[in-house]
Amino acid sequence: MIRDVLRMGDPRLLRVAKPVEIFDTPVLHALIADMFDTMRALNGAGLAAPQIGVDLRVVIFGFVSSPRYPNAEAVPETILINPQLTPIDDEIEEGWEGCLSVPGLRGVVPRYKRLRYRGFDAAGNVIDRSVDDFHARVVQHECDHLDGILYPMRVRDFTRFGFQEELFPGQALQDD
Repeated sequence: MIRDVLRMGDPRLLRVAKPVEIFDTPVLHALIADMFDTMRALNGAGLAAPQIGVDLRVVIFGFVSSPRYPNAEAVPETILINPQLTPIDDEIEEGWEGCLSVPGLRGVVPRYKRLRYRGFDAAGNVIDRSVDDFHARVVQHECDHLDGILYPMRVRDFTRFGFQEELFPGQALQDD
């Protein structure tokens, strides 16, 4: 089922989400199915449970190709519950981001270029990956939602933040 996505200004997006304590339940599987339905319907690269009003530490992400990011490498479809992110080194990379909760806007956000993420899938199996580039950016963006952080809070240079039509005239970019 496609869910409504909360938009910036909704106080629920600013809360710290609660850990999932019980895995492999019908309720958890239904939530994840709804998240994938919603993400795919909106051509998103990822989605966090708080974005649809569910206060749990659950994110999904991944695509083979993305019309929003035509030059991005494929990212495996992933369910990541109770994630822990650890930078592999101190290298920071700036890149354009958008968000389904911040429609119509884009901004340049600094993120770790390489990181390791650990967590669980819906059945409670451990996930442990080291990733870089766009994959690392997507994971960081989605996991920020679990801590009540929206990407504009990370923008450092507001000359590189604005409405996508103004920043990229004539380009059919969409929100993440």
